[in-house]
Amino acid sequence: MATFVENLGRIDRRIIFIVMALSVVVPLAMRLSLPIPIGEGPSKDMYDAVEALPSGSTVLLSFDYDPSTMPELQPMAVALSQHLMRKDIKIVSLALWPMGVSLGNEAMRSVADSLGKEEYTDWVNLGYKTGGGVLIVRMGSDIQSVFPVDYDGNPVGDMPVMDGISRLSDFDMILSLSAGDPGVPAWVMMAGDRYNIPIGGGCTAVSAPQFYPYLGTGQMVGLLGGLKGAADYETMVRVGVENPPAGTATPGMAAQSVAHLVIMLFIILGNISYLAGKKKKGGAK
Repeated sequence: MATFVENLGRIDRRIIFIVMALSVVVPLAMRLSLPIPIGEGPSKDMYDAVEALPSGSTVLLSFDYDPSTMPELQPMAVALSQHLMRKDIKIVSLALWPMGVSLGNEAMRSVADSLGKEEYTDWVNLGYKTGGGVLIVRMGSDIQSVFPVDYDGNPVGDMPVMDGISRLSDFDMILSLSAGDPGVPAWVMMAGDRYNIPIGGGCTAVSAPQFYPYLGTGQMVGLLGGLKGAADYETMVRVGVENPPAGTATPGMAAQSVAHLVIMLFIILGNISYLAGKKKKGGAK
């Protein structure tokens, strides 16, 4: 038994790599779903703020990320689109990052097709423009001066979804899914503070702590942080919905949890092996 315990510390690293890979792949392949308790916090605040919007409201949804952060932010985009469209809230989207246009389009189109929502009537993607904070300031006075046409070249002024929307202050809320700058900070400083518009957002887990002060000061109504925030929102959006579409954040959290448990197991086994070997050497002396 002692020899077996000592040998645990000499497991071939390739075996560890294989076990770690299986701990991620198997839960994802099985669509494993673990219970996700939803308590008070930034994710719940975000959901409550969107839920409080009346039907017929218009929300600006900004896709400020690229494929490198897609695993964390794309599930948020899908869940937010589902929530907004189910409440008959119109979505006007844009991107401060070039690749955000196609990622946002993919998320909104998949949800719109399943809910029977029409492009240009219920939602539109204005596209990408460079400029960051300067662009936001220009939109504060006249959106069509910045986006005369959408991403596909259609005149913005002819779209039913833009009825009554000419400047940022006409929106009921601004939501930014952000992987960096420009992103949430630019929207808070250049739009929320200046025009008194509620700002909500989503970000990667590693950048979430820098936005907590915005929550404390009331400059943001809520925040989705990383895959956990996406899974929280995905869970809340699916409550009370018959045959909800399969999400990606919840299985992702299950795979992440299993992988963490496996890592903890290897750490425990490694320490047991180390202590057993140390004890044997002490006894020999």
